[in-house]
Amino acid sequence: MPPPIVVFDIETVPDARAVRAAGLADPGSDDITAIAQAMQRRRDATGSDFLPIVCHRVLVISCIFRDPGKGLRVHSFADDGGKEAAALQWFFGLVDKYEPQLVSWNGGGFDLPVMHYRAMVHGVQAPKYWDLGEDDREYKWNNYISRYHNRHLDLMDLLALYQPRAAAGMDVLAQLCGLPGKLGMDGSQVYEAFLRGELDAVRRYCETDVLNTYLLYCRFLLMRGGLGSEAHAMEVRLVRESLANWAQAPSESHWAEYLQAWGGLDSAGAV
Repeated sequence: MPPPIVVFDIETVPDARAVRAAGLADPGSDDITAIAQAMQRRRDATGSDFLPIVCHRVLVISCIFRDPGKGLRVHSFADDGGKEAAALQWFFGLVDKYEPQLVSWNGGGFDLPVMHYRAMVHGVQAPKYWDLGEDDREYKWNNYISRYHNRHLDLMDLLALYQPRAAAGMDVLAQLCGLPGKLGMDGSQVYEAFLRGELDAVRRYCETDVLNTYLLYCRFLLMRGGLGSEAHAMEVRLVRESLANWAQAPSESHWAEYLQAWGGLDSAGAV
């Protein structure tokens, strides 16, 4: 039985304590002022207000779970106040318990480094994730950490052949493959949405991103021979039917929006 597939994505916001520690804000400034100072200083220095990875904290972790015995599921863990450590332990606990195939878009370049630093801050334990063969010899040849191993597949990195200048945005490739791409917002708008108290909107945005990534992963499996044409069509059909079910929940209107943008259900189940 193959391991379950876990496709993941995170959304982050600046961490005031981190930007002060990094010297990007005045030591005595309040949190909002400190973050504003840090973003302005980054703009002045680099032309972008994107902060160093160590200055981010995790706001939402969203996962798509694909288990042959349990169908397709989605789950998110959002930090609505002091729950970042629990969110991180939940994610790494999944890895320790199920040893899944992890899939991401730029997870090696952003998501996982952020989670590494924040796990260190909170004392989160993740022994199986960090195993390089010391406990399980099989992990020497295929582990979550090594860039060219497959237990974590960073789809963006692989498709670019590990060349940063060849990297493509997920939104662009998703649309080229006939998928809706990003809905509602993009990563640059997450912090402002957080300040407005719109955590649920951020969670819904993160979930649609992770679904795009899963469907791109299915298209990749079709390309490399991991799925035949019929199996790929069946998997896409499963996703469409799952969306229709998820959209029944009153608070989950983003799935109806995604399905509508994708063209609704069709008899062939093709992208």
